[in-house]
Amino acid sequence: MNTDLSILSLQKHRDLLQMEYEYDKKCFEHQSGFMSVDKKVAAGICRYPISIGRSYYNSLDQYVVEIHARGCDEEDDHFEYGRSVDFFTVSMTDEVRPIKVTGQVSYATADTLVVVLPSRDSSLVLESYDRLGIQLSFDESSYRAMFEALDRVIHVKDGRLFDLREILLGNKEAGFLQFSPVRFPWLNASQEKAINLILRAKDVAIVHGPPGTGKTTTLVEAIYETLRRESQVLVCAQSNMAVDWISEQLVDRGVNVLRIGNPSRVNDKMLSYTYERRFESHPQYATLWGMRKTVRELYRTNKDKAMAVKEKAESLEYEIRESLFAESRVVACTLVGAANHLLYGRTFQSLFIDEAAQALEAACWIPITKCHRVIFAGDHQQLPPTIKCFEAEKAGLSHTLMEKLTERKPSVVSLLNVQYRMNESIMRFSSEWFYDGQLTAADEVRYRGVLDYEKPMEWVNTEPFDFSEEYVEQTAGRVNRQEAELVISVLEHFIEKIGFHRVKEEKIDFGVISPYKAQVYYLRRLVNQNKVLKPFRRQITINSVDGFQGQERDVIIISLVRSNDEGNIGFLRELRRMNVAMTRARMKLFIIGNASTLTKHPFYRKLYESME
Repeated sequence: MNTDLSILSLQKHRDLLQMEYEYDKKCFEHQSGFMSVDKKVAAGICRYPISIGRSYYNSLDQYVVEIHARGCDEEDDHFEYGRSVDFFTVSMTDEVRPIKVTGQVSYATADTLVVVLPSRDSSLVLESYDRLGIQLSFDESSYRAMFEALDRVIHVKDGRLFDLREILLGNKEAGFLQFSPVRFPWLNASQEKAINLILRAKDVAIVHGPPGTGKTTTLVEAIYETLRRESQVLVCAQSNMAVDWISEQLVDRGVNVLRIGNPSRVNDKMLSYTYERRFESHPQYATLWGMRKTVRELYRTNKDKAMAVKEKAESLEYEIRESLFAESRVVACTLVGAANHLLYGRTFQSLFIDEAAQALEAACWIPITKCHRVIFAGDHQQLPPTIKCFEAEKAGLSHTLMEKLTERKPSVVSLLNVQYRMNESIMRFSSEWFYDGQLTAADEVRYRGVLDYEKPMEWVNTEPFDFSEEYVEQTAGRVNRQEAELVISVLEHFIEKIGFHRVKEEKIDFGVISPYKAQVYYLRRLVNQNKVLKPFRRQITINSVDGFQGQERDVIIISLVRSNDEGNIGFLRELRRMNVAMTRARMKLFIIGNASTLTKHPFYRKLYESME
């Protein structure tokens, strides 16, 4: 078998990932070295000032400290489970001085962090300082896990991983079992076909789920059906939020889920199926806790006896861990989280990767190395992976494993083609441009609208008003203040047109989207200052395209910002972002932008013409 194709592909990807790593590290070091503390806080990589709360040993026998401080805007906050952190103090002359204490985030909310420290002494060091702060250090561990996975796949000579490498990236064909289709009367034909493809797949299958087509519903049903045939499966996604979402759906179906890593949305339901909470709830945990406490007490006086008790404690900890895995039907974690030491040496028959079109190929290989077959679910016509190095992105780093497979092996792909979210008119342009016109609207949503005889799509052309965009140096973003004021005016008048009472009574919700964060922040400020909109603030969400991924609203207003004579539209050329933004709308879509600037690009010209 000629393996050159797969190895060359992996080696190229590794080289591009190395470029991304070096660029990312350089940017982070520059950011950390030259930004003020206030700017770091605003960027979501720092919290200051902080206060130290209680410290204790957690259920995994790690020494942790609680830290209290308000974070920044939730979308921009980068403190999450597993991230490494450093501490600093600020002198009375505002000089920032590092403290030689490092830690790792175990748990994060908007105003509290729980950080794992190297030892109890580290906590005493921190308590000796005033005017403390905490900041993220560069995330080496994620890159290390990706490089290790790539190297393992590149150098494998035989076995199941070798076969998967050649099927996914080489010329070896994927295999399928043959049996009569399983019927799912409560699903549509395309969803039923996708699940049967998954059940028959020996090696790989892809569920291609455009917006509103019930991808998660289909994936949950496929996992549930797979568990009739297998004792346990591994479920992964790129982000904690995506892992949480699918985990919740599985829990609602009565599936026993073991969540490795902490959830991003903190509530009791989410926490109850994390490994840490399950570990604490085990009947043998109290015994283990007592043994650990004895070890710490004996360590000062009788090390030999302490080591003997420690050995028994480790044996009991292993028993508890194995029982938790044995009783779980689904193990769920992020792609990088699959490198967690809890999963060392474990193998799974099936791996399900949700939001696979947003995941770097290298990250996907981490869990694939633990599995015999893989099922991808996602939509490569929506948001791609986030790449920071332009040269690496241009050279193909953002070209995902799911995308490569879809192009090279269409037999493993099943398209979901009935959407349940949008009015047919809103769906149609997206369907024709991105999905070869293959989507249809379900009968119950085809003609849905907020008002009778209201056009579902409307472009408000700002060209006659001569609005101007501004470059924001701090964020390297753009803002269009006059356009933002027009957006608020459109929102205000449309709510008035529907009727204030009806909007409240029927809980009609609104989403305002801009691809530029500077515009998002300015729009939020305008809404907060607007007296007419004050009663409806809970029903209005303002966010970037990324922040709206996976969400939907009755009414969506998109502010495109760009307005110039040259037709420069920057990263609005990333049309998949626009696809996400447009397809968030259930009933009404407003696009607000300068038609003269935007229609110099063929996509926006076609969109403008279709809406006109």
